[in-house]
Amino acid sequence: MTDSLFSPLTLRGTEIPNRVFVSPMCQYSSPDGLATDWHLVHLGSRAVGGAGLVLTEATAVSPESRITPQDLGIWSDEQADALAPIADFVRSQGSVPGIQLAHAGRKASTRRPWEGGDPIPPAEGGWEAVAPSGPYPRDGDEQPTDRLSTGEIEDVVADFADAAERALDAGFEVAEVHAAHGYLLHEFCSPVANDRDDEYGGSFENRTRLLREVTGAVRSVWPDEKPVFVRISATDWIDDGPGWDVEQSARLAPMLAEAGADLVDVSAGGISPAQEVPRAGPSYQLPYAEAIAEHVAETDTDVAVATVGGISEPEQAAEIVANDRADAVLMAREFLRSPYWPLHAAHELDAEVEWPVQYRRAKPE
Repeated sequence: MTDSLFSPLTLRGTEIPNRVFVSPMCQYSSPDGLATDWHLVHLGSRAVGGAGLVLTEATAVSPESRITPQDLGIWSDEQADALAPIADFVRSQGSVPGIQLAHAGRKASTRRPWEGGDPIPPAEGGWEAVAPSGPYPRDGDEQPTDRLSTGEIEDVVADFADAAERALDAGFEVAEVHAAHGYLLHEFCSPVANDRDDEYGGSFENRTRLLREVTGAVRSVWPDEKPVFVRISATDWIDDGPGWDVEQSARLAPMLAEAGADLVDVSAGGISPAQEVPRAGPSYQLPYAEAIAEHVAETDTDVAVATVGGISEPEQAAEIVANDRADAVLMAREFLRSPYWPLHAAHELDAEVEWPVQYRRAKPE
């Protein structure tokens, strides 16, 4: 069991030293989209703590794709240059540096969560949010979203490809496409947010077209030996009416693999305030990843599956991987509580993990 959690995972030509990954966690602390010392310490400490892969927070591919004005960005060379030392430091600690590329869609132009999270009017520095279908009124009718034209959709695909090229130049080894939590690519997939009647709406194939195009565009600029991930919401958590569900997610996974994805990172929810979130107990989202992994195996698809949600205990994480319930686990809140979780977990599981030389005097016997 312990060997599985702390055994390498090789995707394409990239070896990730263990199966404990740092999940993207928005910090909302980037002036002009630039990474700061906060990001270096936040991400670097998790690499020092022994995580196999350290993913940045959702990193905007264009100014209008930010959730808040303080989002991390990679639409400029200056932003890529600010991220490069972070990728370099993460790699120097034996972890793999990864970046999550994102577009907020209709959830853009809001205040930070600790400022209330409300939409920001243009008069106060906000911008027009975009979506598959419009208008989508938020906060009454004060700030409707704009429906993307076919030409604008092509621009979104290009933005993701350009961002991936900058991320590669900055030294990242994994690129993750963010298609979860109610942001733009999830919005296109779900009938809850997409009522288009063109080639990007209606049927399953049409609704997933943009995500597949973005994945293919990122893959086209990413080196053959480096993996591409896609994070999805496996379900909208909406039982009444049309929505996105686990069956559609399972059907999507082989299509993502065909488009160039090497791992599907399975999360859930975020598309609508009407969602009914289940009780967030231990591994509460694991059944979604298991269903997708089962379909992937049945279709003989070569793509890994990772799980997230309610994972906090070493034995719990080890059991998931050892019993092939998922290929890797991602943790967010637990890493906020304990940046060195993998080092402590390895000790508890009696697994051999290299401690930084500077910290070895504190290594438990």
